[in-house]
Amino acid sequence: MLTFDTPQGALTVTPESLAIAGWAGRDQAGVQHHIDELAELGVKPPSSVPLYYRASAQLLTQAESVEMLGGDGSGEVEVCLISDAEGRPWITIASDHTDRKLEAVGVAESKQLCAKPIASTAWLLEEVRNHWDSLILESEIEENGETVTYQKGTLAELLEIDTLVAKLPTALKQDGTLKPNVLLLCGTVPAIGGIRPSPSFSMRLRDPVLNREIEHRYTIVELEVAQ
Repeated sequence: MLTFDTPQGALTVTPESLAIAGWAGRDQAGVQHHIDELAELGVKPPSSVPLYYRASAQLLTQAESVEMLGGDGSGEVEVCLISDAEGRPWITIASDHTDRKLEAVGVAESKQLCAKPIASTAWLLEEVRNHWDSLILESEIEENGETVTYQKGTLAELLEIDTLVAKLPTALKQDGTLKPNVLLLCGTVPAIGGIRPSPSFSMRLRDPVLNREIEHRYTIVELEVAQ
């Protein structure tokens, strides 16, 4: 069960299904950039774009510390579309934390291996729909003892929500929107300086029109890989 603070009061959601939209850039050049980033790590290109990966809803966590096997994982900030028990759409942010070593073997498998940290604040989708493209995604990592910007871009770089939902597998949709208690990670913006691990990951979604933000930070506890 996940609990969110919203301007309308507390929101509780019991996730039943989780999907992750890959290669979801609106600009095909940007999509190719991300494909090239991962190709440097040995990841095969997708069969189609966007591509929807399934992962266990139990991977979603609002904890500030998460355990990961080995040190080859890294985060990606994404808008997360939430459908509550009544089917109302909300948005927050989540990190598609992925094992990059395993990603070179199988993208779907690598996503299933890692927890998916998610923020504890949410907004109604309708509150931001009219200025969607102006929303800003940002993330930061620790590097050589300093905090550095890892990702930064606007949602104008990514496919619109309606486009993503329209292309979803029918099993996750109902009446043109997400089924109740389904969550969808909606894609990410490129990493600045390349994809790389960090002992912590900070992420936020900024709304410059309504002057507010959603943020979340988590640290990684690296578990030893037995040989």
